[in-house]
Amino acid sequence: MSTAFAPRPLTPDTLKQLREKDDAGRPCVPFTDPEGGDPLRCCLRPARQGERIALVAYAPLRRWAAETGADPGAYDEQGPVFIHADPCEGPAPTPPEYPYVRPGALRTFRRYDAAGNIVGGRLVETPEDTTAAFDEALTEAFADPQVALVHVRAVEYGCFHFEVRRPA
Repeated sequence: MSTAFAPRPLTPDTLKQLREKDDAGRPCVPFTDPEGGDPLRCCLRPARQGERIALVAYAPLRRWAAETGADPGAYDEQGPVFIHADPCEGPAPTPPEYPYVRPGALRTFRRYDAAGNIVGGRLVETPEDTTAAFDEALTEAFADPQVALVHVRAVEYGCFHFEVRRPA
């Protein structure tokens, strides 16, 4: 089974910038992951034990707004994300499932319009069929013609997981 929507990793240009200085203005501090499992936003997979990674501040809506000319205003926020400390291969070309899903996890699907304003959202307690649940939440989001993109976040820590843009 494959996903109905394309989760977007951080772009190579964004990663290059974050590996120097993050969106909070702090330098990147790489470390070796002792256990593995941290969700990497560069390749949309969990880190493996022993990989060099970094925890950096990332402002997804701010970066999207800079690209599109939107103004997120008060909705601009930054939060922690894990990335490889060095360039990686990126995500699989056609991921078989959405990243960072596990049954029972709480995810919020925040919807934004083309101006960068929040126009709704949905809380999902991830069931066993994770792909179907995410497909349903994203289909519902994009049924609203105002929705330009959706940010999927973990409720537990508020971490940004990935972005999905309106399909062309």
